[in-house]
Amino acid sequence: MAPARIPPIHCLETFEAVARLRSAARAAEELCVTPSAISHRLRQLEAQLGAQLFARADFSLTATGESYLARVRQGLQALQLVPDAAPGDAPARIRLATTPTFSRQVLLPRLALFRHAFPEVELVLQVSIPLLNVKAEDADLEIRFGTGPYEGVEQVRILSDEICPVASPEYINQAGPFDGFDSRAAVGRAHLIRSTLEPWSTWFQACGIALPEPKAGAQFNDAGLVFDAAAAGFGVALMRLKLGTPWLTDGRLVRLSPRAVPSPHHHFICWKHGTLARWECAAFVDWLQQALK
Repeated sequence: MAPARIPPIHCLETFEAVARLRSAARAAEELCVTPSAISHRLRQLEAQLGAQLFARADFSLTATGESYLARVRQGLQALQLVPDAAPGDAPARIRLATTPTFSRQVLLPRLALFRHAFPEVELVLQVSIPLLNVKAEDADLEIRFGTGPYEGVEQVRILSDEICPVASPEYINQAGPFDGFDSRAAVGRAHLIRSTLEPWSTWFQACGIALPEPKAGAQFNDAGLVFDAAAAGFGVALMRLKLGTPWLTDGRLVRLSPRAVPSPHHHFICWKHGTLARWECAAFVDWLQQALK
């Protein structure tokens, strides 16, 4: 018979803190994590033990919780280092498919917070193609870009954005001025960088410009490549402002208009039915929603 798995030390510390403070918010502050992380750690601990520790409403302990708390406190005092898994146990692993620019500009800068809150979760990232939702391997969770909704999966919208035309300072000096880029004359002076990710028709319609979608010019299927092409002087691009913040911040690109138009496309996190029964997947979905608020 295999030895029982020792619960992760951070789950035991969370249980002890909540039992002592009688508050998830105060425990989160003490442990330097989010209240959501507190909730998921307690859920993980109870799932592993197969027992309810709290009488949920006011964080009073059940009889089992009272008995277990005494042993946990003894163990925490006696042991400075507790392995979070017995030898041979597989780590909790999430396979996440995500679009490339979202991964680089939005997800990766925030992932240190997830790793701190859930150090026992191993995250495996793979790239998917926006709009087509094509990925190399099957995934537990998938970040999709498009208009939604998607058939056959559960989903939550996690990021919406606004668009605005941008260009490099050099290109503006060469081909401008563009005077807000909201007239047929201004658009007619520019080389338009094309992408199915953000068709120009959205901007044209918002500005009352009677032009069809351009059929010539450089075209890219990745937002980061679109922004890099504009920075390299290829012409004017439509930028998703949250996604393109680094290019604006360092001056590689400049907005051509103070106006911003809502994009019809959004980022969604999707999963197959039943996936969130795994605590680590539920924790990631909840964490990502909170991180992007």
